[in-house]
Amino acid sequence: MRIGILGLGRIGAFHAETLAGLDAVDSLVVADPFADAAKSAAERFGAEVADSPEAVLAAGVDGVVIAAATDAHPALLRAAVEAGVPVFCEKPVARTMAEGVDVLKAVAGHDVPVQIGHNRRFDAGFVAARAAVRGGELGKLHTVRSTTLDPAPPPAAYVAASGGIFRDCSVHDFDIIRWVTGREVSEVYAVGGNRGADYIRESGDADTTGAVLTLDDGTIAVVSNSRHNARGHDVRMEIHGFEDSIAVGLEDRLPLRSVEPGVTFPSGVPHDFFMDRFAAAYRAELTAFTEVVAGSRTSPCTIEDALEAGWIAEACTLSLHEHRPVTIAEVRRG
Repeated sequence: MRIGILGLGRIGAFHAETLAGLDAVDSLVVADPFADAAKSAAERFGAEVADSPEAVLAAGVDGVVIAAATDAHPALLRAAVEAGVPVFCEKPVARTMAEGVDVLKAVAGHDVPVQIGHNRRFDAGFVAARAAVRGGELGKLHTVRSTTLDPAPPPAAYVAASGGIFRDCSVHDFDIIRWVTGREVSEVYAVGGNRGADYIRESGDADTTGAVLTLDDGTIAVVSNSRHNARGHDVRMEIHGFEDSIAVGLEDRLPLRSVEPGVTFPSGVPHDFFMDRFAAAYRAELTAFTEVVAGSRTSPCTIEDALEAGWIAEACTLSLHEHRPVTIAEVRRG
């Protein structure tokens, strides 16, 4: 099949490399506002260069991957769907929830599949955890712990435009909690602090946060995030039930050092980047998209899914700023 790529920054170039290596993909058509980025992709992957998103959509592509800046997502999603082209779009759907809801309404009448990029749904550990939970191996759940710790904060320009740590980082935890447990979040309480980069504080954001989520069946989920984890990129989940407990990410490249006498685990080189930690998941995610394009499966992460995680992020952001519990129903009404 022939796949278009809109946006060739860090993640777009990574997706281009992944797609070029998939058996299902015969050719790529790429576009980026920066001509050098498109030229580089053409040279590396034998891609065709188009001079605009419209030209990509008119180039006979079977599907399109949106990896452009967040502000461009709504218009590009609409354009792809209106052109009848199946689309994969990196999260978020839009910068604000209001814009995201507008996109959902705009594409609702079209029979064109849309897949939003939440790559943890394709990580082998999280897939196994979901199967264990859904298969009843753990019994009734009572506690979930989800962690995302980055080795260093992103640049100041990214932080200023990201919408905050809950919207650009924690949202991955929120999505995977919903996906693994099959439950919805009803209420949140969030806290945060700033003990690192000054520009994060100056942007009105926090560099380290914690959130307690109450799920709709009474299960408690605890989410921990930080921009500062010197040992590496740490993504884990613990799921505790009345019959058993399991963990995702408890492997030899876990960026955590044990000080227990005689313990050598973990002994591998710690993960230091999200693309390193989730390389296989990204490949599985884009393979799934080629199956969506081929019509052999439905979208594994819809706009509705992405918006649900977004509402949790909105509730946590409000909770942090107002120092109080916030229900998901409250932010939906707002």
